[in-house]
Amino acid sequence: MCLGVPGKIIDIYQQDGLRMAKIDFGGVTREACLEALPEAQVGEYTIIHAGFALNVLSEAEAMETLTALRELGEFEAQIDSDLEETG
Repeated sequence: MCLGVPGKIIDIYQQDGLRMAKIDFGGVTREACLEALPEAQVGEYTIIHAGFALNVLSEAEAMETLTALRELGEFEAQIDSDLEETG
C-alpha cells in the first residue's frame, strides 16, 4: 500500500527546468516536484507521494492526517505485539 504524506513547503526553486521544493516532514527534509501545483507557496502543506506534490491542504487537514497516520502506526505496533505474545 502506498500513502501520500503531508509535509510543509519550506523552499521552492527551479531544478533542470522543473519547479521543485524542499518539504519538511516533522524535522526530516526531502525534495519533491511541484510541477502539478503551480499555486503552491512556501509555508503551505501538501500531500507528497513518490516525490511529487499532489495537492495543497490546510495546516488543520495536514495535522489531522498526521494524527491518523500516527494512530495507525500505534495500532499496527499493538497488533504485532499481541501476535508475538500469542505466537
